[in-house]
Amino acid sequence: MTTTPTILPRSEHTVSRKQIDESTLKVLYRLHGSGFKAYLVGGGVRDLLLGRKPKDFDVGTDATPGQVKKLFRNCFLVGRRFRLAHVRFGSEVVEVATFRRRAEADDLPENPDDHQHFAENVFGTPEEDASRRDFTVNALFYDIASFSIIDYVGGLEDLRLKRLRVIGDPLERFTEDPVRMLRALEFAARLDFTLDAEARSAIYRRAPLIAEAAPARIREELMELFRHRVAGKVLRSAHDLGLLTHLLAGYDGDAATFALLDAVDTRTAAGTPIDEAFAIAALYLARFLRICPRDTPGVNEALHLAGLTLAPHCSYFHIASGTRHQARELLLGAFRLCRGPGQRGERRFLQHPSSKQALELLTLWASTSGEHGNIVAAWQALLAGEKAPVTTDSAAGERPAKKSRRRRRRKPRLAAPSAPPPH
Repeated sequence: MTTTPTILPRSEHTVSRKQIDESTLKVLYRLHGSGFKAYLVGGGVRDLLLGRKPKDFDVGTDATPGQVKKLFRNCFLVGRRFRLAHVRFGSEVVEVATFRRRAEADDLPENPDDHQHFAENVFGTPEEDASRRDFTVNALFYDIASFSIIDYVGGLEDLRLKRLRVIGDPLERFTEDPVRMLRALEFAARLDFTLDAEARSAIYRRAPLIAEAAPARIREELMELFRHRVAGKVLRSAHDLGLLTHLLAGYDGDAATFALLDAVDTRTAAGTPIDEAFAIAALYLARFLRICPRDTPGVNEALHLAGLTLAPHCSYFHIASGTRHQARELLLGAFRLCRGPGQRGERRFLQHPSSKQALELLTLWASTSGEHGNIVAAWQALLAGEKAPVTTDSAAGERPAKKSRRRRRRKPRLAAPSAPPPH
């Protein structure tokens, strides 16, 4: 069924060619000049309409990948499952995708092994391409021929209402790809939009399906939450909708953790890069401190408990041993810092590469939980040089340095008797 699109002429929207980078404009103009449809598509159009600067621009066209390659000598075809054209301008790449549609049963080849590849490469119309995208606000097109905005799915109205809405039946779309549930929460948080009630209900009903997604894919999506500074918001929403426990291998989080993640997001927004070890440690710090209070006897016991805390997450997501070790050291460092200055092994611990990040983590925890504020202040004063460390024992998990033995004084040797004088 053909839908009459909403079309905004240039006089009724704010998108200007001046906001589109030169390389993308070259691609759009050449496609259009060669008789093909040439649209700016996806998140770039959404961001321009919201007054934001897009991270990149994507182009949609009715030219096939092979036809695009013939138009651009600097074009390379990529992707086995989803064929795309990459047009290179130095280090810059403009991604060009042919309009696609959902494959019908009659379209598929006889060999079932070829179904997935073929289903992703059935070319279609702009309307069919819009209907197979994830959210209405991501399915808007900018037509270089008329400078107009084309909307087949009601995305303009959703932009106006600051509402995130799934294209099609959310239950069906989340069943097709359970990771869409997490992406829905992520986009709502990043755009500061409200996720519509139908999508929220569908997430609640389809939440267990997220456990069937590839762990590597979920792991990357989790890191995207931290990079986009929305980990606290998204995981709090995931908890409220019953998604989080299926997402994190049985871990359901708590209010203290979500508050800490909000602080981590603020830290990232201020310009401090986030790495996976720090993100994992922040996710599990509250649980670790509950099972390993600061009066726990011995650093080795704390190290063991840190490993137990992280084991389910690291095993499920196949976290590399180096990253797992760093996350464990951050938890152990937070434990040592909670005990305050003046402990054994202090000087060696402060020289350990993880100690600075561990103090950052504990500082964020103190600011959100109200715990250990005086201890954090004492460490900060010590590191500022107001007070010198007094112990020289080893770092966490190592044996204490042996005390130097007092040298035994040797008795002076008696002089050998002199030889008798010659006669």
